[in-house]
Amino acid sequence: MSENKKIKVLFRHRSMEMGGVEKVVLSMLNNLNPDKFELTICLNMNQGELRDEIPNHVKKVYFTEGKENFSKNPFINKLQLARRRLKLMRILKNPRIADRILGNKKFDIEISPSYATFSAVNNSSNKHSKKVGWFHSEINLPALQPAVPEIISNFQKFDHMIYCSQRIKEMMHLYYPDLKYPAESVVINAIPIEEIKKKAEEKLNDFPEGPVFVSVGRLHHRKGYHKLIDAHKRLIDEGFHHTILILGNGEEMENLKEQINTNNVQDTFILCGNKMNPYPYIKNADYFILPSESEAWPLVIAEALILQKPIIATDTGDVGIMIKDRETGYLIKYETNEMYEAMKKFLSDPELIARIRKNLLTIEDQFDNQKIFNTVEHILEDLYQQKRSK
Repeated sequence: MSENKKIKVLFRHRSMEMGGVEKVVLSMLNNLNPDKFELTICLNMNQGELRDEIPNHVKKVYFTEGKENFSKNPFINKLQLARRRLKLMRILKNPRIADRILGNKKFDIEISPSYATFSAVNNSSNKHSKKVGWFHSEINLPALQPAVPEIISNFQKFDHMIYCSQRIKEMMHLYYPDLKYPAESVVINAIPIEEIKKKAEEKLNDFPEGPVFVSVGRLHHRKGYHKLIDAHKRLIDEGFHHTILILGNGEEMENLKEQINTNNVQDTFILCGNKMNPYPYIKNADYFILPSESEAWPLVIAEALILQKPIIATDTGDVGIMIKDRETGYLIKYETNEMYEAMKKFLSDPELIARIRKNLLTIEDQFDNQKIFNTVEHILEDLYQQKRSK
């Protein structure tokens, strides 16, 4: 496809904080064929650990600066945040301002990688572009309910909806069977296998002596770390020595710190903050644990599988498809006692661990990245042909 006939694709996203959706966005930007697609990403805020990871051939545009560029002075910082909030409100209310920032370019396809930008894409002043939504959430999640009316309203406006897991799609149809759905596809998240392995070789200093469990996730209530602390405390009191490392930041940081101090497990339950490269921690740990209340198709589970770590995870979303219970991992319910029992099993049953480790030796066979990218390219090319035929 020649330069002037490339399909012009715009991704609209909030920011680039470390997270599963952001990794999906980066995988698409890195792997969609640049001979076919001219890619642009527009961020509401140039913010987050991954903001500089966007590949060079992709044009990056942003509406406002990120907090990393704001003053450290508390008073000035508050003023800057307030000013940014007002600017964003003005831009999002008037799509033509966004058009000017984007150079008044007419895109063939506009993509919202998460529900946070559904409205921005559907309200684009470019009425002739095809609109694609990407949905990663369980629609019945209690914390999501305030946003559900807007999500449902936007769903029906897209030309195509991509779900990151079959379960997410099924739940939408279960809870909203009468919704007028657009064309739909299920596309699981791609896994950069060789990149993960290479980054996992980075040396770490002062890594705790085993046994070590590691978890990677935003510090949000639904991630279940408050329950994990209670399970950990019980095991420590019973003499089962182990350490838990949590990689991630979020609004629950202070609450979790307080709970850790109250339980006097500061030396064995460690909040490590965000890590640009979490893979050495996963590789050097003995086990991986995901105690979430809800997930869709969690990328971090695939990453832990690639690094051949025995996993304990709540059976939510597509986790039960990714992991075979007692064969390549251990599935539990979202309950403190189940976390306790599973960790106790990992710490006291070497035969189970040996079986899981053996089964993980060929785990890479279940991941086919090129098929994923080919599927997305096919969706975009079909939409482009529909646009041209009108």
